[in-house]
Amino acid sequence: MAIQLIQHAIPAVLEVVPPKFGDHRGFFSETYKKDAFGALGITAEWVQDNQSFSAQVGTVRGLHFQVPPTAQAKLVRVLRGAIFDVAVDIRQGSPSYGHWVGVELSAEKWNQLLIPVGFAHGFMTLQPDTEVLYKVDAPWSRDDERAIRWDDPEIGIAWPDVGCPPTLSEKDAVATTLADLVTPFSVSTGE
Repeated sequence: MAIQLIQHAIPAVLEVVPPKFGDHRGFFSETYKKDAFGALGITAEWVQDNQSFSAQVGTVRGLHFQVPPTAQAKLVRVLRGAIFDVAVDIRQGSPSYGHWVGVELSAEKWNQLLIPVGFAHGFMTLQPDTEVLYKVDAPWSRDDERAIRWDDPEIGIAWPDVGCPPTLSEKDAVATTLADLVTPFSVSTGE
């Protein structure tokens, strides 16, 4: 059984579904295997795993990214619960600049989202007590981290209606807009 790749409106953002084998004891899955991912053209060298827990439905984290020299690709999956995961293209010169892809990731669906360098990333929790685990290919850097408003009308993300106002960090509540962003990423440089 092979890894399933699903392309969305922006081909650089890939949904990845690793095989999962179950029996009367439970299940087993290789959620990441360097050789198998490499055979699919996914060659990021992951250097750090990050895990978040969100107690409330409607918790929004993002839209975050890091600028060079610590720009990050991410491989995001849900350990418990569900999220609406979003990637926004912020690569100058890209035909999809300012466009977004959103995918529901959940422990039940067993899917992951690969977000390349040059994209802002964020998610909204769809279930209480949701845990998210994601790999990054560069370490976290306070000096290089940036954010775009999760509800920027220019981007127009169709966030799910979870029946309550979003829960945001102070930083995310005052993030910049896409119109005010000076992006260091472009399709010509590949970053």
